Amino acid sequence: MPVAFADLPADHAVLARATVPACLIEGALDDTGPDRDGLLLVDLELCHGRIAAIAPAGSLAPTLDLGRRMVWPCPIDIHTHLDKGHIWPRAANPDGSFWSALETVRRDRERHWSAADVAARMSFGLRCSWAQGTRAIRTHLDSIPPQAEISWPVFAALRTEWAGRIELQAVSLAMNEHYRGPDGERLADLVAEHGGILGLVPLPGPELAADLDRFFALAIERRLEIDCHIDESLDPGATTLEALARAALRNGYHGRILAGHCCALSVQEPGYVAAVIDLLLEAGIGVVSLPMCNLYLQDRAAGRTPRRRGVTLLHELAAAGVPVMLASDNCRDPFYAYGDHDLWEVFREGVRIAHLDHPIGVWPRAVTSTPAAWMGLVEAGRIRPGAPADLVIFEGRTWSEVLARPESGRTVLRAGRPIDRRLPSYAELDFLFA
Repeated sequence: MPVAFADLPADHAVLARATVPACLIEGALDDTGPDRDGLLLVDLELCHGRIAAIAPAGSLAPTLDLGRRMVWPCPIDIHTHLDKGHIWPRAANPDGSFWSALETVRRDRERHWSAADVAARMSFGLRCSWAQGTRAIRTHLDSIPPQAEISWPVFAALRTEWAGRIELQAVSLAMNEHYRGPDGERLADLVAEHGGILGLVPLPGPELAADLDRFFALAIERRLEIDCHIDESLDPGATTLEALARAALRNGYHGRILAGHCCALSVQEPGYVAAVIDLLLEAGIGVVSLPMCNLYLQDRAAGRTPRRRGVTLLHELAAAGVPVMLASDNCRDPFYAYGDHDLWEVFREGVRIAHLDHPIGVWPRAVTSTPAAWMGLVEAGRIRPGAPADLVIFEGRTWSEVLARPESGRTVLRAGRPIDRRLPSYAELDFLFA
């Protein structure tokens, strides 16, 4: 029998018999411990849009009995490309390769990325994310001149429009050369003006160390956080992750640094990997893996079955204490032909791709509390007394059930109220491709 979430009182309600991963709960539950799968059965008391109390199941008079349905905090998507999203109908990747993706996006950007075009596609992606239950998003913005002056104001307007629904952060996406000379200062100033994060795709070469020092100087002068695309290849000789960590230490940088992809770690020698992980810990660098996009692009060759997954060393990084996250990355563009801005899909497929199971353990934090903390969102990504009642309620009750299906029938509560989960129609974007 369907649970009548629409009938939940706005001022006070108790969601009884909710199954919650213990790693996502903060707050005492007496001596109640999780089951062998790390799950707790609890009652959740909601008052005026916030979580008032978490109690062992059966402790509180129920408003709705969830029948052991699993409940999560709304997830946090810390690495996306909203500005690239949904260009596939006019910019399909001809062979699915990384290099074709780069060239196809370049051509499309130069021809089509007006403010109106970028705004329409970013807005569409945000509406999808909202319907899927996403609480916050960090998007990279192509910031190669003159695109930066177009896309950053669009982002700023959307951040204002979506305030209170989806918290938005943005990162400049540019290469070494774009931070050299006055152009680099102008780009860093633009990022600072919009409260953004300084991003880099550090390309190897004889000037890499000097380029990184310049990049860190720009960030330090403006007190900007850093978020980089790193070693997005299966080349065992790729060493820009090491170079990034050494540059952070050399320049005395103490802000947050996030490194995305780091695919090359998966094919490098154990001794070298251990040394790089030590550097990441010393420099305070976190790692975000983009499993679906990396699986799509890496080890691709026509007529040949891929052997390698292209996903970084999640288990080894986490075991060493490096903050590790998962995110969605690209959506319906030349870097990833598929996707629906659904972080639950990312987690579900990430579990399968990277064997994040047996046990699931604390891996749910990789799309909730860990990226929330990294983004400075103190009230998001966790279930605790006093936090907003921003919750995803699945139909499944156990790991086997929720990971077996796409959970398209999930319910999303924001401030304790169910939202309209209808996804926008792709036909709304047809005018961009006429």
